[in-house]
Amino acid sequence: MTTVLLVEDDATVRDTLALNLRAEGYEVLTAEDGESGLEKARSGKPDLVILDVMLPKLDGLTVCRIVRRESHVPIILLTARGAEADKIIGLETGADDYIVKPFSLGEFIARVRAALRRGSSSGSPQTQLTAGDLRVDLSSRRVYRGQGEIQLAPREYELLVTLMRHKGAVLTRDLLLARVWGDDYVGDSRTVDVHIRWLRQKVEEDPSNPMRILTLRGVGYRFEG
Repeated sequence: MTTVLLVEDDATVRDTLALNLRAEGYEVLTAEDGESGLEKARSGKPDLVILDVMLPKLDGLTVCRIVRRESHVPIILLTARGAEADKIIGLETGADDYIVKPFSLGEFIARVRAALRRGSSSGSPQTQLTAGDLRVDLSSRRVYRGQGEIQLAPREYELLVTLMRHKGAVLTRDLLLARVWGDDYVGDSRTVDVHIRWLRQKVEEDPSNPMRILTLRGVGYRFEG
C-alpha cells in the first residue's frame, strides 16, 4: 500500500486531509511538528511527504532540505503564503510541488496523485520522465518524442528536465538560471527565453502555439503534461 506522510500542525486541517487520503486508499502517517515529521520520514519510509511550511520545533523548509539530502521521495509543500519568493525557496530547497492555502480537496488529491506518479514507490531515483509522447531517459540523458530521438544541447536538456520535474509549477527565469546555469552565472536572464525558444522547436508540435512549455508573462514558464 502507498504510504503518505502528512506533517501539519493544524489539527483540523491534518485530520481532514488524512481522512481524504485514506478514502483514496493511501496509508497515512501524521505528525504535528517538524521534529516528529522528520523522524517519521526516516523511520516510516513513506512514498510521499506532505509538509506544511510553518511548523513548530523545525520548520517545513528545514525538514524538506534534510529529507531531500537523504531521500528521493517526492515532497509537496503546503503554504499559506502566496508570495512567489516563498514558492521559489521551496522548490530550491528540494520540494517537487507546492500548494497554496486555501485549496480545494479536489486540487489536493490531484496534486498527490501527480507527485506519486512522478516519484518512485521504492524511494530510488527516477530513471525517466514522461509527458504524452515525450520521454526523457535520465540514465542515458537521451530524449525521445514518439519513436524518434531528439538531439538536445546540454543546456536544453537540463532545462527540459527541470521543467518536467516540476510539471504544473511556475518556474521563474531566475530559478531556471540557478538550476540550469548555476548560481554563479553572470548574464542576462533573457538567455532563458532564447533556450526556451530553441527547446520548443524540438519538443512542441507547433512551436508558435506551444502546448507543453507555457509562458507566464512577467513571471516565467510552466510545463504542462
